[in-house]
Amino acid sequence: MEYYSKQISKLIEELGRLPGIGSKSAARLAFHIINMPKEHVESLAHSILDAKENVRYCKECFTITDSEICPICANSKRNHKVIMVVENVRDMSAYEKTQKYDGVYHVLHGAISPMLNIGPADIKLKELMTRLQGDVDEVIIATGSSLEGETTAMYISKLIKPTGINVTRIASGVPVGGDLENIDEVTLLRALEGRTKL
Repeated sequence: MEYYSKQISKLIEELGRLPGIGSKSAARLAFHIINMPKEHVESLAHSILDAKENVRYCKECFTITDSEICPICANSKRNHKVIMVVENVRDMSAYEKTQKYDGVYHVLHGAISPMLNIGPADIKLKELMTRLQGDVDEVIIATGSSLEGETTAMYISKLIKPTGINVTRIASGVPVGGDLENIDEVTLLRALEGRTKL
């Protein structure tokens, strides 16, 4: 049985496709949007379209940005000889919040997972190896402590070791199975400072 008009049902359905948004949250958001002033709704819609059309991968680290090179890679004050490898943009953002890491990043956009048919070719590993042909002293592997994260870390370590580049892994302090984006800055900082050589 339909409770709402077609337009409202369609809006709820579309909002419900967003990750982490159930049917109740989608309905709550839909009614909030309907009650917003028209100029705020237009601004929201424009922001979504603008982001979709203009956001792309940084050509160096593969984070998302609206320019060719992201602000971190473009910053000459960052240490470009140290690269932290993370699974996703949220993990990179979590480390940036500590304000203690001054190197650059490489975003893999995933982790190796044979169960999900995600292999090395499905994440940004080839691009990482291309970057390592430049002047790099250390690669910090900051993948999660899940089985997939550990598998990815070991695979990357085996790829990099023959190059002679120092490879380290973030230390414990990050709980097993925990998502980096949900961990507080102090724990992340301790994990970064206590990283170990692989």
